[in-house]
Parts: sequence; C-alpha cells; structure tokens
Amino acid sequence: MTDQIDLTGKLLIAMPGMGDPRFAHAVIYICAHSDDGAMGLMINKPTDDLRLRDLLEQLSIKATPDTRDIRVHFGGPVEHGRGFVLHDYGYHSSISTLDVNEDFAMTATLDILEDLAEGRGPGKALMALGYAGWGPGQVEAEIAENGWLICEADHGLVFQTTDAEKWEASLKKLGISALALSADAGHA
Repeated sequence: MTDQIDLTGKLLIAMPGMGDPRFAHAVIYICAHSDDGAMGLMINKPTDDLRLRDLLEQLSIKATPDTRDIRVHFGGPVEHGRGFVLHDYGYHSSISTLDVNEDFAMTATLDILEDLAEGRGPGKALMALGYAGWGPGQVEAEIAENGWLICEADHGLVFQTTDAEKWEASLKKLGISALALSADAGHA
C-alpha cells in the first residue's frame, strides 16, 4: 500500500449521509485491503430468518445435535449467493483460510460449514452471504467524502454485541455519540 492507511482488520462505520441505503448504519469488517481495492463483510445486518441449519440443508450437509444456532448476515451486495465465515484466529480450514490478522480470519469454503455442522470449527463465528467490495482507491475516496469512519475491531464488538447495537457501539468506541453525527460533510 502506497502512503495509505491499511484498513485490513478494521471496521468501517457508515455515516448518516451514506448514499446507498444498503449500507445505512452498516458496520463492515475489512478482511482485505490493498492497492487493488478492499473486501469486507457487513457484520450488523442479519438476514430475515436464515440460520446455519437452513444453509446446511440447502447444501445437503447434515446437521447434528452439536450444530450451533448461528444467524446468517447480509455480508454485502457482491456475490450475495456466496458464503463467508468471519471467525476467531484459532481455526484454520484444511482447504483455505485467509488470516486477516492475529485475532481474525475468514474462510469461504464448504469445509468450515461441515465442521460447524459437526460442532467443530471456530469458537467464534459470524456467517455472511455476499460481501462489500471496492475497486482501487474507491474506499479511500468514500472515507475522504465523509462516508465512513474507521474503528479498531475486537472480538466483543464483532461476535458478542447484538446486531442492533453494533453501529452505536462502534461509534461509542470512537467516543462519538450517534446524535452528534451530521449527514453533511463539513467544509472550511
């Protein structure tokens, strides 16, 4: 990355003036960021009623009594038929896991679903269908235009805070009240 902040492993918090309604009050965990663009998963937009067991059934993977009850999230508008699991660093797929940093990893292969069905797999996991993607320089431009705030990610915020509270909790972590935010960018 040339003279730019590396957003990998950070959270993007949508500002109130976000023009795209799909990202209203969104909190996005950035899994990868480079000169080629960025890829992240929305962590606070659950699907209506889709759960891990529903996905397993659709994929003909047998659930067991040990299968955890995990809610599926809308990860973003790109490839919304493809699944991703953001999880703690301790789990690594036998096929492919992207190590985001020393705290988080992401796996997008069927073996993690098979492991979760068997009650194995990562200790902490967030499932998402689709992802948010940006081309070269696009996310940086959106940040410069007051579209996003940047926040450090932690396990408590990503995995334990309720979806409905993640946006305000992310702002609070920055010391910002949601009531104090303006939808308009300031210009001096």
